[in-house]
Amino acid sequence: MLLAAAPQRFPVQTLTVEGAKLYTAAQILSVSGLKTGQLAGKDEFEAARDKLVATGRFEVVGYKFGPAPNSNGYAASFQVVEAEPVYPLTFVDLGASAAELHAALKRRDAMHGPRIPATAEALKRYTQALEEITKKKVAAKLTPEGTEGFLVVFRPANAPPVVAEVRFRGNQVLPSETLLNTFSSIAFGREYTEAAFRQLLDNSVRPLYDARGRVRAAFTRIDTEKSKTVEGLLVTVEIEEGASYELGQVRIAGAEGFDEKELLKIGAFKSGEMANFNEIAEGLERVKKRIRRQGFVRTEVAVTRIPDDAKKSVDLIVQVTQGPRFVFGALKLEGLDMHGEAAVKKLWALKPEQPFNADYPDFFLNRIQEDNLFEGLGKTKTKVDIDEAARRVDVTLIFGAASTESDEARPGRPGRRRP
Repeated sequence: MLLAAAPQRFPVQTLTVEGAKLYTAAQILSVSGLKTGQLAGKDEFEAARDKLVATGRFEVVGYKFGPAPNSNGYAASFQVVEAEPVYPLTFVDLGASAAELHAALKRRDAMHGPRIPATAEALKRYTQALEEITKKKVAAKLTPEGTEGFLVVFRPANAPPVVAEVRFRGNQVLPSETLLNTFSSIAFGREYTEAAFRQLLDNSVRPLYDARGRVRAAFTRIDTEKSKTVEGLLVTVEIEEGASYELGQVRIAGAEGFDEKELLKIGAFKSGEMANFNEIAEGLERVKKRIRRQGFVRTEVAVTRIPDDAKKSVDLIVQVTQGPRFVFGALKLEGLDMHGEAAVKKLWALKPEQPFNADYPDFFLNRIQEDNLFEGLGKTKTKVDIDEAARRVDVTLIFGAASTESDEARPGRPGRRRP
């Protein structure tokens, strides 16, 4: 009888990871269980691969190994494709702080971090780990979060019921139909907690009152009961709409090198009239654009409201954070012939090392379109590449295909300027 050949096992001399972006090679190799110096063959590599697949963090895991140069061992590597997207995770009512739970999970899983994929395997592993840590039955759910995206929420398995119906009470300025049209699409079907529900009201309903100067509008009471018509909760929101306030004094701070009076004029803030915060937001956007045109492309503003209940007015302090100034670097062109490139470069006014005007590339392309500088010009767009370290911005203008391929109407070929 012939005996089967023993599997070839040799020391692992080198061990690397290819394709990882979200996790470090050290994290991945720690979970795999393989280490340099140990004896390994096909069985050990298969077992390591299975451990990585079981985490639920990878769509694909492969491996390869072969003789290492100048040695009697293996040079081995894992090839991974990570599962994406990954979502922030949060814990609700699990009897411990988020920091404590994160620390406990990190001790169990070298790859643990603030974001995880919502694969079935990953959610199952996390649920089991949290049940062991908290001694509670835990449920996991991918939950919408505002307008930004989703969260993976871990909470006790007896989770709160979902919102099935919403009613508003005490509102007169805004009809219930208007409030429900704005609110229902983001509230219905969500698990109910009062804190999360109030956040939804602040994000979606409060702006409706802000646009009418009702800066003291308040959601004074929220009652819940089981819906009699559908599965879930009927949530009743009592609103105190308050009086309409007018806009008082507006001050702008932190805009170094800019004249405050000029910025206020650009913002066109209507002091003495009803405080319409939709219009105020539009004015703040104009102020930001003005500052960004001088190279401060990371400019942000924060607004502090100072209501005067006696005068029924609200003053604003606009705090500007300019960030670093960026300069223009280089202009690149795509989709033009040599004649078209020469024409565009001649017209382009922004010079290297000048403060970068973030509005200029789109303005420039719009001007080309409006003045009909190129016959048969197709779609155009801009791309900016920002070098944070050098504080430099390169611009690429992309010219699309024209509707005809004739010599007279070809993209990148200058046309006649309109008189």
